[in-house]
Amino acid sequence: MGDPRLNSLHLEPNRREQYRRVRQEVLQARGLETLYAERKMPDNADPTVMQADHSDSSLHDNLLADFWVSDREFVFPLKVGINTLGRSSENDVPVDDLYVSRRHCIILVHSNGSCEIYDTASKNGTYLNGKRVTQPTALRSGDEIRICTKHYIFHSRHSGQASRNNNTQTRKP
Repeated sequence: MGDPRLNSLHLEPNRREQYRRVRQEVLQARGLETLYAERKMPDNADPTVMQADHSDSSLHDNLLADFWVSDREFVFPLKVGINTLGRSSENDVPVDDLYVSRRHCIILVHSNGSCEIYDTASKNGTYLNGKRVTQPTALRSGDEIRICTKHYIFHSRHSGQASRNNNTQTRKP
């Protein structure tokens, strides 16, 4: 597997199989347009993490990304395609908590502006607005993502667009 964010060798056999099923589902869910947009991005196009200044209302206006997650300290821009969250420093959103899995969950940003969250066989679960994520779940601007003790808010520059592209709250695999 070429992307180190998606390896599963560190997991015990049962979780490894669960993780690989979710990983395959995410890779297939991207669709051709999202896959094309993902491959078109330059290698050096990694989003820049910003210090969160919640008193500065222009912070979000200065972001180049259309989607991002934020906590009390940082703003993490999301790119089209796969965005990983977890304890490993290789993740797009590294989460500093010993109870968080190395590759805890994935936020998939589609080229059409819709976004989904997937739990990747994490031990302690991923929660969206207080409910455990057990299948791919659509994200809307303002949603709260909880990973162990860490809380993130999902943001969309075009919150109406993300909602229009997601007719349902969840999608069954």
